[in-house]
Amino acid sequence: MANELDEMNPIINEQGRDVYVIDKQLPVTVGTGSAIFEIMLWVLGIIPGIIFLFMKKKAKNYLQQLQQKIQHDASQIDNYLEQRVQVLQNAARLVGQAVSLDKDVMTSIAGLRSGYNPTSSSRPELSGKVDNLFARLNFSVESYPDIKAHAAIADAMQQNNYLQREITAAREVYNDSIARWNMDINDWPTKQIVAAKSGYTTRVPFTASKETKEQARGTFF
Repeated sequence: MANELDEMNPIINEQGRDVYVIDKQLPVTVGTGSAIFEIMLWVLGIIPGIIFLFMKKKAKNYLQQLQQKIQHDASQIDNYLEQRVQVLQNAARLVGQAVSLDKDVMTSIAGLRSGYNPTSSSRPELSGKVDNLFARLNFSVESYPDIKAHAAIADAMQQNNYLQREITAAREVYNDSIARWNMDINDWPTKQIVAAKSGYTTRVPFTASKETKEQARGTFF
């Protein structure tokens, strides 16, 4: 049998490959085989059927608890994002007192003050907006050494860097929970049957925004 991956005869993509997360939720489905499986358990006797009922109840409880963990992990990201927005507003106010900031920056920051109702789709969008605004604000700070030396502004930028690291860590935890969910709801027979009957779908992990990816490709030094 030939090796599936042969290092002696590799197919090399010299242009590289960019990776994108497919923003699509897939419903969990089961076929007639699963229905036959459940019927056969009852045919074999009442005990196997009852045992499987308990197994399904346990699986249902597990998936509900996992949903709560996903909600908790998402709220951690939201907490850090909210703090970053507050730091951004404070930093922009301080910088704006010293220099004339781009009106678009101030308008965008004012838009963040109107309220934030997080969802799985809006969370990455807000994160990207905050990243972009902080990058533009930091450009103004770096352009004026006197402002950069301002203790309050320096502290605000340091807080931003700390929160940015915390968001990265929180995103890893959230994505781990999402990966666990996506695997478990397709774990046949018990969890997959329960997930299909409950109408569960896969979940999309937290992804970097287009602006963040473009910044990551830029020149830093």
